[in-house]
Amino acid sequence: MTKRDLVIEVSERLGFTQNEVSDVIQKTLDTVVQALADGERIEIRNFGVFEVKTRDARIGRNPRTGASVPIARKRVAVFKPGKSLKERIGQRHHAKVMEAVSPIPSNGG
Repeated sequence: MTKRDLVIEVSERLGFTQNEVSDVIQKTLDTVVQALADGERIEIRNFGVFEVKTRDARIGRNPRTGASVPIARKRVAVFKPGKSLKERIGQRHHAKVMEAVSPIPSNGG
């Protein structure tokens, strides 16, 4: 799903114009990005947590040449899904797995 798809979906569900929804979504994302850039943690109940973690410097390996390559310390944004989100994803996955492994009905022959 793209941001455009999200705008259309929310617009249809709430009855707002796509421009209004687009503005709200963009301002929300801008606020999240700024908070993360400032080192803040963002917790959205029943959805998840966005935060910034620091990855230490390390030595990596160039997969093509096999040579050692220094990788600098850096800050990265991470997302940890909340309990409700994990459960919903797990239920969908479980249903798809069950569909895939369920026996195919025979035609009596």
